[in-house]
Amino acid sequence: MQDLLHWIVVYAVFLFSVTLHESAHAWAAVVGGDATAYRGGQVTLDPRPHIRREPLGMVVIPWIGLLMSGFPFGWASTPYDPGWAYAFPKRAGWMALAGPASNLALAVVGGVAMRTGLLLGAFERGGPSLYYGVLPAVGAAPFVETLALFLSALFAMNLLLLVLNLVPVPPFDGSGVLALFVDEDTGRRLQEAMRRPGLSMLGMLFVFLVLPGLFGPVLRAAFGWVLM
Repeated sequence: MQDLLHWIVVYAVFLFSVTLHESAHAWAAVVGGDATAYRGGQVTLDPRPHIRREPLGMVVIPWIGLLMSGFPFGWASTPYDPGWAYAFPKRAGWMALAGPASNLALAVVGGVAMRTGLLLGAFERGGPSLYYGVLPAVGAAPFVETLALFLSALFAMNLLLLVLNLVPVPPFDGSGVLALFVDEDTGRRLQEAMRRPGLSMLGMLFVFLVLPGLFGPVLRAAFGWVLM
């Protein structure tokens, strides 16, 4: 029963974090003049439209990952008009940045909440872990254990999503964010370059080979700030 509660809490954090990430993309696209995601129902914190679009990435694969390794690996996507993105590469860049920015906001909320719980004596220091950054204080009410797990997962998972999505190669958002740092003509050329066959596969390979070694120090440094 305890394992089931753990899985449910972790999956809930995953579902909320990814839903906010995708709805942030969709909202930024609407603000920038592309209503594609709005028409698809993605400008919402209701996870159902996002699940309908990517049932494997939002439900099936995350639960398989949870049951096999304890981590809900998955994915989602937000539709947009490529013609709009090509015409307005900087607006498309802001759309790309909106997703990771939402994860940064959630990580900050989780970090501040953990720090507050430590100061109030509700939590004890854990360690640089995806799920056990803080632990319930001895003698704390049972719900505090669930809250500690929720906040630890919220902080660490959104930090991971932030780092992952700032990788500047497809299929990650960082490849679109690059347009914010160049002129619009160069931004269009970048869009064309990022569509090359095989580049997304190389991006995934890079992440699987390099990200674990990169994320560990980032997570330790972040928890060091929160738990100091």
